[in-house]
This record gives sequence, C-alpha cells and structure tokens, in this order.
Amino acid sequence: MIDRSTIDRIFSAADIVEVVSDYVTLKRKGVNYTACCPFHNEKTPSFMVSPAKGLYKCFGCGKGGNSVSFVMEHEKLSYPEALRLLAKKYNITIEERQLSEEEVVSNNDRESMMVLNSWASDFFVQELPKADFAYQYFVERGFTEQTIKKFGLGYCPENGEMAVAALKAGFQEQFLERTGLAGKRERGGFYDRFFGRVMFPIHSLSGRVIGFGGRTLRADKKVAKYLNSPESEVYHKSFTLYGIFFAKKAITQSDRCILVEGYTDVIQMHQAGIENVVASSGTSLTEEQIRLIKRFTNNITVIYDGDSAGIKASMRGIDMILQAGLTVRCVMLPEGEDPDSFAKSNSTQYLADYIAQNEVDFIRFKTALLLKDAEDDPIRRAEVISDIVSTIALIPSAIEQQVFIRECSRLLDISQDLLQVEVRRKSLGLVSGQKWYEKVRPRESEPVFAEDRDAVLQQIEVLEGEVIKYLVKYGGENFMFEDENFTEVEMPIAETILGELDSLEIVFANPLYVKILQMCESGIIKRDEMINSPEADVATFVTDLEFSEQLYNESRYWERSEKVFSTEKQRLGVAIPKSLSLLFERLAEQKIKLLIGTIQGENDTDIMLEINRLNELRKQIRERWDRIV
Repeated sequence: MIDRSTIDRIFSAADIVEVVSDYVTLKRKGVNYTACCPFHNEKTPSFMVSPAKGLYKCFGCGKGGNSVSFVMEHEKLSYPEALRLLAKKYNITIEERQLSEEEVVSNNDRESMMVLNSWASDFFVQELPKADFAYQYFVERGFTEQTIKKFGLGYCPENGEMAVAALKAGFQEQFLERTGLAGKRERGGFYDRFFGRVMFPIHSLSGRVIGFGGRTLRADKKVAKYLNSPESEVYHKSFTLYGIFFAKKAITQSDRCILVEGYTDVIQMHQAGIENVVASSGTSLTEEQIRLIKRFTNNITVIYDGDSAGIKASMRGIDMILQAGLTVRCVMLPEGEDPDSFAKSNSTQYLADYIAQNEVDFIRFKTALLLKDAEDDPIRRAEVISDIVSTIALIPSAIEQQVFIRECSRLLDISQDLLQVEVRRKSLGLVSGQKWYEKVRPRESEPVFAEDRDAVLQQIEVLEGEVIKYLVKYGGENFMFEDENFTEVEMPIAETILGELDSLEIVFANPLYVKILQMCESGIIKRDEMINSPEADVATFVTDLEFSEQLYNESRYWERSEKVFSTEKQRLGVAIPKSLSLLFERLAEQKIKLLIGTIQGENDTDIMLEINRLNELRKQIRERWDRIV
C-alpha cells in the first residue's frame, strides 16, 4: 500500500495543467485553460482546466476531477496505478508498507507468471513465419500483416519446443504448469498445451498478456476447435473481455461498447475500422465483465449471427446488463453472416450504417423473438408476457420502465395498466419474512401510475442533491437560524443536517448521495479530501460544486420566499430548513400513498397507525422549520 504522506506529495506535485497538457493541447482563456475534450468527440471546446483549483471539467460530457482522476480516466488505470504513474513523472519515490512474507511470495509468483506469458507470446509470434500453413490461415481469414502484429497473433509448434525453450530461458517448471502453457508428462518432461494451434494472446486492461486462446488447424472433429488457458492467479475468464485493451479508448470516445462472440469477430471488426468491440470469448456474460464495460460506457450493442442458435441462451446475460443499469441494443446480421464475415466483406461505412440502422432496444428485440416462437398458442403467449415483464422489472430506472411498458403494451396488444401492475408486483414482490412496511404490495385493483410516481421521485432526488450540496460545501461551518422566540441562534450545519436525517429516518435513494453521506458521517466533510478520493463519482460530484455555484436550478423552490439574499451562503438559514422540510414532505407523501394502496379492510390497523405517525411527523416538521419559509 502507498502510505498517506507519499500520496499527499504526489497530489501536491501534480500540476493539473502539466498533467493534462501531456494528453491535449491547452489554450489559455483568462485565468483558466480550454481544449476539446479528450473523452468525447467535439468541435467546440467545452473542456476547462482551472490551475487555481487544480481541477478539470468538461461541460459537454460532464467528466471532471483532479490530476489523478484525469490520468485514471484517460489511461483507464486504477487509483494506485495512476498514483504510481504520476510519482514517476515527478520523480517521487513510492513508499509502501512492508508486505508479509506470504504477500511477497504471492506477488513474486504472480509477476513471474506474467513475465512467462509475455515471453510465450513473443515466442509464438516468432514461430508464426516459420510455419507457412499457420501464417496462411490468418491470411485466408483476411487479416493484414498490420492486424496480425497488432493483436500479437502467433503459432505454437507441434514438437513441444515452447516448453523446452522456456526452461532454457530460466523459467521454473511450476510456472509453466500454473499458467497452463505446459503440462507434465507421467514419464517426466513437459508437453505444450497449445501444440499445433494458432495463438490468440489475451490481454489485461493495461495490455499485459494474461492468457491465450488457441485454435486447432486439424480437421479431426475429436480435437477441440478452441482451447483456452485455464484459470490461474493471473487469468480469470469471468473477469476478462477479449480485446478490451485495444477497444477501451474507442469505447470511451463513442460512448458505446459492441459485444460479439469470438476472437476473429473482434479482430475483423477492428481491421474494418470499428474498434469499440470486445468479446466474451464464447462464455456466458458475467457480472464482472459487465462491471468492466461499465467503467467505460453505459451503452452496449450486442451483435448476433444471422443464424445464431444461442440467442435465447444469451438472454440471461442481457437481463444482467439491464439490471446493472446499462442500456442494451441488439443487431441481427443477415442470415449466414457473423461479425467476422460481415466485416470482411463490407466497407467501414456500410458496417457502421448497418449497425446504426438495424439496432433495436433489447426489450423490443426479445419481444419479437419470443412472440415469433409462441405464434398463436395462448399459453406460450402468456409465458412470453411473463418473461418480458420480468425483464422490465429488472430495469432500475422507473422512467425507462414506463417507456418499455408502453412499447410492450403496443407490441403485445395488452392493457398498459395490467402490465404496470405486473411489473410493480415483480419489483416489489414480498419475500419470506418481510414485513408490510419493508416492501409494500400494491393492490391489484388499483394500478400504480408511474407518471406521478416518477415526478415525485425526481423531486426527491433533486432535494437529496440539495441537502448533500449544503453538507459538502458548508459542512464545517454554522448558519444563523431564528428560533421560536425569533432569536437568532448559530447552528452547526453538518450536525444539524445529519441529526435531522437520522431523527426522521430519511434514507437516500441515489447511490452517490448515500456514499457521500456515509463519508460525512465518518467525519470526512472536507472538499479537498473528497476531490482526492479514489471514488471517481464522488470526486466528480465535488468538482462540479467547485466549478459551478449551483448544482441544481433552485428557482422554483424559492419563488414564494419573501426574503431576498445576494449569495447562496447568505440564505443558508432558509435554504437548509427548506430543503430538509421539502425532502421529508415528499418522502412522507410517497409513503402514505403507497400505504393507502395496501389497505384491504378495517382490520389493517397497523397501516393506519403508520399513516397517522407520518402525518404527525409532517406537522412537527412544519412547526419546526416552515415558519421561516
């Protein structure tokens, strides 16, 4: 671990203008610098660097932060990796804590395996020109010399030369086995795991070789067509996407990741000029792979073969993408085509146009596909509806849910209200042991109309942001408040806000605000510490506050106020109570509406008691705060 004093030295030394200038050309504009944003395509500069604040901010795509977060975003590095890169730039010696003996051994072993993989990759590359039939395989696939070199394509000889050469080069036997490059014979000696195969090295996010995929050139059907490296300390298949190292920059710039199935699909698409492409290498998509994509974009386009039989099998993976909050669109290629053949036989422009014109949202794609199989069978049609409803219920955004409910109502020719009820039932369904107030079950006879609920939820999120803003910007200060005797009292901002949230049992819904609130509760309410946080979303949020006086347009909340203030800070005595009061009011209204919708008869006394308790709290809050607003 890098110690705190070294981290502080790195932050002090890393000049934001110098760091950003290594990647983009900055032009001075007043006290700041501007440029076209390196994170998205733009013609008019909206990227600003403030040397005084030590921060950058793009007003086009919204990205912002400090020197470390800029390097993390641009180079797609982890927090420690970015610190090390900047330490090297400014000649700062990294001082790390003493590792245990076990940790030292584990790190050394892991590094030895990485070095061996890199050596093996070079070995396979050198062997490719010696095996003309192997080289011709890649040529026949349509790969150019430049593409073969870019992806490090190679060949593993049939005679076991790789293991012999590795041992001669000084690599230990145990690492040949642990990487899966070679296996031990019962009678002694080693054999190459990938003998007689053309080789596809698999790279980590930072570009290091962590494993291999090998394709046989034999016609023998008893021999596996593809063979991958086994799981090891350096290669975890479920955490890896083939091509991510080569695609990450293009994914960021286009704000979209194209997902295909195999190695050659990725390579051929890259060669055709479509570089934001990765593959799950023939395995089912995993949560870890989805999180990896989400580091670069929230938009995924899945390309299916024209005659793919595995579409339905991949549905679960797509559901997982939706559940993670990403947007998914699907493209079906013409019959008989796959991404490899389609990219090889068409121009870059045609390929890009085809994807843009034929991609549809996943819900519509899934609905059309399942309905085609169901035909006129009412039972199978009901199963399709249930399946689609389950998928919509996974989508975190209530607004997106409502859009898809309307679309499916049209496609399925079924009542929108009925679909709304079923989606809500899936979303709020009780599980064993839960109480009524932990997850409310809506009555079937009264559909919950999402339009009203969404408007309230948007208001609640805005108000949550207001409270967090005051906590972050002014948490260490006090504000003046008139008590019931109209006497001005000085109150600590952080203690007041945190105390009110706790006493009123207010739980934030926005994950970012929850994270910032937890930091404040643990004593971290200094903006500098938050800006330097390894949590990129926290750093970006606080950066936005530094670059802009207002995070939200508050005008509608102050229209009826008779008091006029010249600055935000001067109106804190009104702003903080008003935000807390409105937030609780909206939350209480929402909960009371849901509770009323669960009443089944006169015996629901616990529900009535809870409604009365919430109304009493609303009254108390009005008496405590609303007098001044």
